[in-house]
Amino acid sequence: MRLKKQIFVLLCAALGTSAMVHGQTVKLNLSKEFVQKQLDEAAKQIKVLANETPAEKFPKTFQNGKEVFSSSSWWCSGFYPGTLLYLYEGTKDGELLKKATDKLTYLEKEKNNKGTHDLGFMLFCSFGNALRLTGDTQKYEPILTVGANSLASRYSPITKTIRSWDHGSWQYPVIIDNMMNLEFLTQVAKITGDKKFYDIAVSHAETTLKNHFRKDYSSYHVIDYDKKTGKAIGKKTHQGAFDESAWSRGQGWALYGYTMMYRETKKKEFLKQAQAIAKYILKNPNLPSDLIPYWDFDKDKIASSDKMYPNKDLRDVSAAALYASALLELSQYTTGNEAANYFDKAETIIKNLSKAPYLATYGQNGGYILQHSVGALPLNSEVDVPLTYADYYYVEALVRYQRLLAGEPMIKEIAQ
Repeated sequence: MRLKKQIFVLLCAALGTSAMVHGQTVKLNLSKEFVQKQLDEAAKQIKVLANETPAEKFPKTFQNGKEVFSSSSWWCSGFYPGTLLYLYEGTKDGELLKKATDKLTYLEKEKNNKGTHDLGFMLFCSFGNALRLTGDTQKYEPILTVGANSLASRYSPITKTIRSWDHGSWQYPVIIDNMMNLEFLTQVAKITGDKKFYDIAVSHAETTLKNHFRKDYSSYHVIDYDKKTGKAIGKKTHQGAFDESAWSRGQGWALYGYTMMYRETKKKEFLKQAQAIAKYILKNPNLPSDLIPYWDFDKDKIASSDKMYPNKDLRDVSAAALYASALLELSQYTTGNEAANYFDKAETIIKNLSKAPYLATYGQNGGYILQHSVGALPLNSEVDVPLTYADYYYVEALVRYQRLLAGEPMIKEIAQ
């Protein structure tokens, strides 16, 4: 195995700006120097945010010139330590590792939180990366296992899904975002040998595939299920422009989720779904030329007189960062022009996110790396502000690319 890896690394070095990805040569148009510069500058920037963040709090956003923090129970709490860990991987700056592991002390209690479906975001992005980078199985595997059991407790054998929210007038709501929490379960299944986690993840993905998508492969945001029969009884939005619109970040959750689930299961239906979602996004006439999407692909259908949307032309950098990371991975599972197109589009997004107007100037933007994300425009919540998950997936994309440049596998799992 070691000899194969050495040959792989030597081959990539000989090719210069190319890498072998699943048996095919992929041209790398971003240089090692470019990627390293972005990671180094992101590390420098996030230290500004770290210096502003109280020990027991978690960065949420920077709005109206003020830092906004959350407790550990906020669904985004895992992204900040996760970003620190990715930047440690990309820069080898030990200070970032310490800042991340210190923060995990305040996050650990969420392993017992059975009131949220977001434990993948909260625990896997943080403790999962910590386990992968430190190898401390004794410390981190029990936390991840307890957390996965907490997430699994929200699964219904009737709806065959993991419940998303416990609030509102819904019977049994499931949001497309929930696809992102399935990697937590599949990886813990490998760690523990307990197949129930894998089975729940697959069941949720299969049910979501049946109910969440339109004929053009765009995704609804929320599907409401009858909790007694399992039948889908409502197809709505919560953060998109209207129920039948394609909320841009929702399409990103779907693209990333099904690409990841193909990796975890090798089920062809998941790969086909990811390809179809990618086609919807990349061929959409409302996708700007720089590939940084508007917050909703159907924003042009909003009436100009609708006072709920005074600025419907906002971009959502968090969706773009998701697209970049997902498309890099999807290029691994496809071939020829299709793979090259995914890889090229991911590179374009990374390049555009790495400069103005999306990349923040050092010391500005509250210490967040990227600016101009949109949380929930219909709710007037986190509108045109930096968001922790935008930074996380941007840095993840850079680290994935850095691995390729080094002749390493793009994807590194916690369960080896």
